[in-house]
Amino acid sequence: MGRTVVVLGGGISGLAAGYHLSRAPCAPKVVLVEGSERLGGWIRSVRGPGGAVFELGPRGIRPAGAPGARTLLLVSELGLDSEVLPVRGDHPAAQNRFLYVGGALHALPSGLRGLFRPSPPFSKPLFWAGLRELTTPRGKDPDETVHSFAQRRLGPEVASLAMDSLCRGVFAGNSRELSVRSCFPSLFQAEQSHRSVLLGLLLGAASSGHSPRPDSALIRQARAERWSQWSLRGGLETLPQALNTYLTSRGVSVLRGQPVCGLGLLPGGRWKVSLGDGSLEADHVISAVPASVLSKLLPAQAAPLAHALSAITAVSVVVVNLQYRGAHLPVQGFGHLVPSSEDPGVLGIVYDSVAFPEQDGSPPGLRVTVMLGGSWLQTLEARGGLLSRELFQQQAQQAAATQLGLKEPPSHCLVHLHKNCIPQYTLGHWQKLEAATQFLASQRLPLTLAGASYEGVAVNDCIESGRRAAARVLGSEPNS
Repeated sequence: MGRTVVVLGGGISGLAAGYHLSRAPCAPKVVLVEGSERLGGWIRSVRGPGGAVFELGPRGIRPAGAPGARTLLLVSELGLDSEVLPVRGDHPAAQNRFLYVGGALHALPSGLRGLFRPSPPFSKPLFWAGLRELTTPRGKDPDETVHSFAQRRLGPEVASLAMDSLCRGVFAGNSRELSVRSCFPSLFQAEQSHRSVLLGLLLGAASSGHSPRPDSALIRQARAERWSQWSLRGGLETLPQALNTYLTSRGVSVLRGQPVCGLGLLPGGRWKVSLGDGSLEADHVISAVPASVLSKLLPAQAAPLAHALSAITAVSVVVVNLQYRGAHLPVQGFGHLVPSSEDPGVLGIVYDSVAFPEQDGSPPGLRVTVMLGGSWLQTLEARGGLLSRELFQQQAQQAAATQLGLKEPPSHCLVHLHKNCIPQYTLGHWQKLEAATQFLASQRLPLTLAGASYEGVAVNDCIESGRRAAARVLGSEPNS
């Protein structure tokens, strides 16, 4: 009888793992178990008035690098090419990003010329930060916070404005706590390899052309048109929905509404996966649930692994989708970020209608998404106060009015609190991963880890983690 692989979690990582397992020449029997009634995890798209699309989670995927290309290949394999909405390199949403500092929007410099020009909110041209970076010696620590790294190499302004905002935009986190080694591995490796981040990135980009990349008509188009990101016409949730359809067609058992209660080891090294109303047996388990969730499911024999995983925490984010009739933005671009010194609660605002006007509905209305989180939300959660929809809507509308001049009440508003949705790779995160990897190897546990808790929180990272987990189970990639 063939092997059985159980995949825990029906978010994009688990779906990707199931997809790559089911395509193997000698595919094992695959069972995907999801605790909730829907698949896709944090990727969720809803229709509003007039057919407008509102993303409650991620809203655009970057095509850059090998993982970005592999996601585009996946899109083609699922027959979704005609649904792709690209943001080409010459589009305002590709070229313009802003910081909201000192009560005003400031365009971030783009291109070489921008580095030599005065660029508020920075007190002098960023060329000087680059010069400092080229002459700064290599760091000696095995890890460093993002803030410390940026301050040491690029100066206090870049650290407290740009990198602070970037950490809030990507991780909804604090740059003084997050690890540069784990959050921005390309920056860390560039310094380690070439002593300079700028030199390392330039030389790394030159050498990356020699490594084999996936290829397809869509990948070539994205490269030729210099896409900065892309979405799907009906919203990004189209991708997990298509994966589900594909898995079902390949004979994968997809169980929804089945929370896993525990994992036990049976004689012979197989797993017993306990569900609310029964159990499954598996030769191998791929866990694509959050690390802290898995830590509570593991048996006593795996206590050291549970300890390492329980230390990987996550933060909550409030996503507020707003639509305005007859309104106009003061600037055209992807959106803006807000440093913590400016507003502890507003992480940034995405200008959805600029990047993807095709999703504005009919009649079209201006769509923006306000992201709330940071220390403001953490304090609210810690106090156990009332986290009301009205409070979040009020904060978001106030931010849109103050920062973008959208003073009229919105015609449509959606508010969603995503609890513990973004894992935090804090200082020393790499040691937690090393401890987990070493335990799995030494005990020869038939368990592979995937998902956003480990090596990247973006959609591409999650899909790539699912692909690599499947490859390890199938024996085509070394376990790590």
